[in-house]
Amino acid sequence: MKKERYIAYVGTYTNGQSVGIQIFDIDPATGLMQPKGAAEVCNPSALVVSHSGKYLYSIADMGVQAFKILPDGALEFINIAPTGGMRGCDICIDKKDRYVFVAGYHDGRVSMLKVNEDGSIGDIADGVFHKGIGVSIIDKNSMPHVTDVTLTPDEKYLCAVDQGLNQTQLYEIDYEEGKLKRGGILRCQLDASPRKLLFGKDGKFAYLLCEGLVCVNVYSYDNTDGPGFKMIDSYSTLYKNDPDRCAPFGMDISDDGKHLFCSNAGTNTAIIFEIDQKKGLLSEICHTKISGNFPKAICAMPDGKHFLSLNHDANEIVNFEVNYEKNYFLLKGKPISVESPNNIVIHKLK
Repeated sequence: MKKERYIAYVGTYTNGQSVGIQIFDIDPATGLMQPKGAAEVCNPSALVVSHSGKYLYSIADMGVQAFKILPDGALEFINIAPTGGMRGCDICIDKKDRYVFVAGYHDGRVSMLKVNEDGSIGDIADGVFHKGIGVSIIDKNSMPHVTDVTLTPDEKYLCAVDQGLNQTQLYEIDYEEGKLKRGGILRCQLDASPRKLLFGKDGKFAYLLCEGLVCVNVYSYDNTDGPGFKMIDSYSTLYKNDPDRCAPFGMDISDDGKHLFCSNAGTNTAIIFEIDQKKGLLSEICHTKISGNFPKAICAMPDGKHFLSLNHDANEIVNFEVNYEKNYFLLKGKPISVESPNNIVIHKLK
């Protein structure tokens, strides 16, 4: 049987010695990574791999940068194209690889860019600037700041999480004309400060990470009459009653859909929840220090038994092994030195 091969692409800030995307080989049995190479990008703050597995797209200072994924996982530059706004902070792509969607934190813009048949980024199809003032006592929650873009499971709608406006704006997507049409708003509790939205593997539930309230909101999702979200519960990610320092930043769901992982800045912890497959509800398994500073992102490994913590201020990536029977996780191997890691994509080579 042919052994499965996985590659990790890690986005890093380039105000120091890093050149951009760091590339690693992954041992799927242990979760351990070995450095493989790098690709030059100015501040790749978010990455996404096309569903064909042939291309990788990265946020860059000048827009969106496209790469061809070579057979060994290395990256070959294709082109770079502007988004029509300031630099983005998140990116996603539809399953047919027709468009990439970009979230703009600094200007509150949502951009829709055409993807050409050769994998290159094409023209700007559409773009929307969020407007308004957030009702909040948190200083940064005043002006629009789009922190995350996620497609609904049926891909009829784009969810744009706006931390500044304290809501998620929903857009109906016209793929033929390349247009975004407003399709509703998912509002949050006062001072929730939403950061990231993920759908469960079956598409019936959604999980919204809220920095201000230090929690994960759980919603049922039904698209019978448009994008329908109904909040069913909320779960704290607070560590030892320390709300002044605890701020959730990263979130991921295991490939089997059974576990949700969160990372907390300030207290520097990781928390693992078990997901009720029928009800979507969460139950905490463990919550522990990650022995590093500012776990800006967290990533469940393909085997479901390991996860990575990207400790931005410690300039390292740490691998942990999870014991689900006894509800704990432990460090696996030595931390990998990576300058200012802030996001990661795991890709299975074909």
